[in-house]
Amino acid sequence: MFFALLLAFTIFAYDNIISEDMEKIIKLDNIDDYSRLFGIETLHPLVNVVDLREATSLPNHFKVNYGIYSLFLKDTRCGDIRYGRQTYDYQEGTVVSFAPGQIAEVEMREDVKPSALGILFHPDFIKGTSLGREIKQYSFFSYESAEALHLSEDERQIFTDCMANIRSELCRPIDKHSRKLIVRNIELLLDYCMRFYERQFETRTKVNRDVLMRFESLLDEYFASGKPHEDGLPTVRYFADKICLSPNYFGDLIKKETGKTAQEYIQNKIIDVAKELILGTEKTVSEIAYDLGFQYSQHFNRIFKKSVGHTPTEYRKSLVS
Repeated sequence: MFFALLLAFTIFAYDNIISEDMEKIIKLDNIDDYSRLFGIETLHPLVNVVDLREATSLPNHFKVNYGIYSLFLKDTRCGDIRYGRQTYDYQEGTVVSFAPGQIAEVEMREDVKPSALGILFHPDFIKGTSLGREIKQYSFFSYESAEALHLSEDERQIFTDCMANIRSELCRPIDKHSRKLIVRNIELLLDYCMRFYERQFETRTKVNRDVLMRFESLLDEYFASGKPHEDGLPTVRYFADKICLSPNYFGDLIKKETGKTAQEYIQNKIIDVAKELILGTEKTVSEIAYDLGFQYSQHFNRIFKKSVGHTPTEYRKSLVS
């Protein structure tokens, strides 16, 4: 049995591995790919609830390119998961998630068997549904490694109950209601995860405040250093990278702390700096636009008027005259 499983995995890996930066990457384009990788049962070709304690094949080290959505509650630290340059911050009761197009590297510990409950679903399964239309609102799918979700005991029970409901539907004979009910239960699970993440933002208030202060400092440095001349207008991704957070997590954190999106926060800073330059210098509007990182002064004029109610020229005249 062991050699049969080993042979099956070898054939699978050979057929599904591509080269990227000289590293082997296994493409998980469908549910069966994942099932074969770990030797688990496929309950439905487009969606599956899996318990890794039932896995019969456990590769020690692998790197995967996801073509499906996955969400796992991990009950033991059975190794390291790396997404990008960082290692996931997880112990017991941690949720990690991946979306199509993301790449993760897994290093399994030989002395520990994985204990994790998860759901996998293909993008095609939710097409044409409310979940398919709203899937991008679940921004945690693009959070990075240090931003994993840590559940309380009560939250863990809710998570496992949702999984049990989905698995129950998958184990029933398929009828005209099956897909609708499964999708609704997946959506319910994701809504709960959004609530749990908001709770986590609140319990990390001091850390979040530190991030906000760092963001404000980086904004000041950006405009004081002349970077707009080189790199143009500052972006959310620029500051997220500087603080070592994913853009989605960073944006959600700023929104939670300030009530404004990160982009709105940046734009407010641009307007404040613009006002200083308009009133404190004799530079032309075009020069000011260039100093702020705008390619075209017309773009600067539109943004300024939308925010202030006057064009830069009108604003200067109204306060200087």
